[in-house]
Amino acid sequence: MKSSGGVSIGSINLGGIDTQYSRGSIYPGVFEFLYQITSHDATMPMNVALLTARAEEFKESLEIKENSKIMVKAREVGRKHGVGKWGVGPVLYGSVQEWVNQDNKGRRKFANFEMLREKNLELLPGLDIQYVFVGDTGEKDEECGEAMLRYYCEDVVAVFMHFVGGRGERVPSTRLINGRPVIYYRTIVGAAVKALKFGLLEREAVMSVVEAARGDLKEAGEAVGSEKFDDVERDVGEFEAI
Repeated sequence: MKSSGGVSIGSINLGGIDTQYSRGSIYPGVFEFLYQITSHDATMPMNVALLTARAEEFKESLEIKENSKIMVKAREVGRKHGVGKWGVGPVLYGSVQEWVNQDNKGRRKFANFEMLREKNLELLPGLDIQYVFVGDTGEKDEECGEAMLRYYCEDVVAVFMHFVGGRGERVPSTRLINGRPVIYYRTIVGAAVKALKFGLLEREAVMSVVEAARGDLKEAGEAVGSEKFDDVERDVGEFEAI
């Protein structure tokens, strides 16, 4: 949802490795994409559950509060669509063990997903809940997403991975696990375009994501023609081509 800025303490990354956006910057259009993906083929969009590696033991200082940037922005998008209660929550935390030992992050996030799934089965019996997992390539999220598709492919319809490698590096191609796609993208517009190809979004929804991404960039003071704008417009070009 937002960039870590690639900040680290020693060898420990504080939440990710992306350096294109400054620390704390919300990715342009991300909440519009999340709203649209949770609304697709749904009577009412469900909230976005957050699987984070933030340590439960440090929750007093690391807790994602209701007045945090991501919570506020998510509610704004929900209200724009007339769904006042849409947003982020529940939040499932990690522990100090995962924060220090990066290799454990994927396993902990997968365990949190299993807890989330079981809780939904208990609270919402009979409701056919389909999950989409959105993560990035710098936080062991691929490991978590792959496990979801191996063990729960009947429930998890797609995994989206924000590719946070260097800009000169090629974004990996989509691959399938148990017939479900693992989709890599550079910008959230690229994610929306690929969601369209897999029938997970409609054309109008992708247009809304494009509009939101452009608007968020302008609101952040990015000039048209900047590196970030160019990345978005490159994916817009793919959308226009199809």
